[in-house]
Amino acid sequence: MTISAAEIARAADLLHDVVAPTPLEYSRWLSDLVGGDVFLKCENLQRTGSFKLRGAYVRMARLSKKDRAKGVVAASAGNHAQGVALAAQLLGIKATVFMPHGAPIPKEKATRAYGAEIRFVGTSIDDCLKAARAFEEQTGAILIHPFDHVDIVAGQATTGLEIVEQCPQVRTVVVPTGGGGLIAGIASAMQRDGMPIEVVGVQAKGAAAYPPSLAAGEPVQLEKMATMADGIAVGLPGTVPFAAIQRYVGEVLTVGEDSLSKALLLILERAKLVVEPAGAAAVAALLDNPKRFKPPVVAVLSGGNIDPLLLMRVLRHGMAAAGRYLSLRVRIPDTPGGLAALLTRLAEVEANIIEVLHERISETLHLDEVEVALQLEMRGDEHRERVLASLLASGYTYTLN
Repeated sequence: MTISAAEIARAADLLHDVVAPTPLEYSRWLSDLVGGDVFLKCENLQRTGSFKLRGAYVRMARLSKKDRAKGVVAASAGNHAQGVALAAQLLGIKATVFMPHGAPIPKEKATRAYGAEIRFVGTSIDDCLKAARAFEEQTGAILIHPFDHVDIVAGQATTGLEIVEQCPQVRTVVVPTGGGGLIAGIASAMQRDGMPIEVVGVQAKGAAAYPPSLAAGEPVQLEKMATMADGIAVGLPGTVPFAAIQRYVGEVLTVGEDSLSKALLLILERAKLVVEPAGAAAVAALLDNPKRFKPPVVAVLSGGNIDPLLLMRVLRHGMAAAGRYLSLRVRIPDTPGGLAALLTRLAEVEANIIEVLHERISETLHLDEVEVALQLEMRGDEHRERVLASLLASGYTYTLN
């Protein structure tokens, strides 16, 4: 099933007074890397912090008065939950949302603030979808699927219309991909006037259902998933977006956790934008293989809803992935001045000490030894290797954490 240009245009009319066009920001640092113009489509700045309001509102606005009275139910790790909750508030509909245990706290709080009732179940979106379907059967509430409905895809497609309007010369659009609603919509919107635009999907390696599904010619369920990018951790592609992706999308790539955290760090530093790990997936793909993409390139930042504690952990992970953070344990003699000598050596090689812990009691230490746990800020891989070589040259032994 494909989404027609007329359906997308009708969705854009419905959303005219509900969502604001998000900025398309030029990225100099990514342009230098790719060798041509790169722009960031900032859906992280959309109302509710992601693109999800587009599809949720279109789906719910098209419900009959009778169906609206039944209320709606949704399943989401957070972004779709907020989109459904706000759309329900705007349309005067009661909303119940099933979220997985461990869903990001800011997403939960924002969903509640929009007036939705939240129920926690399972550990994945797939678990929540099962519960939402059961709730639908028990109560008659209308299921607002996060990606597997033509109205949802048509709503997300309005992102693609904006990209073409803001960057008519675009040749490649790179899109974070979970269940497939966003990329299916964008790819469908690009299929007009014979424009030679390649749409590329990006999934987290630990939750990549599309590559095996496309190879099999039908949606294939993943047995397990593990990724920090909860917003695109979907184990089974939807049949509606799958058809559009199969027809219109050039390729679905995968990126690792190091690439995601490094991309998130660089987006924050260079673009001054906060995104969640899923929202950084397109930029992660550009960092992994910059020459793969024909410019002008638009990389979609799909969401910016991230728990501050997770943000701190991801940034530290990203610094380590970029060679700018070093965690190690060093053994030194238990003598006066032993710690001072180590710190002096680190200062000489310009290692910035973030944290130091002096430990004397351990069954693995000799009586005349102490161990120092260090967290160091590095300037990059070359500086990191120079610091480690300096420690070895000075007679220290160390273990990396």
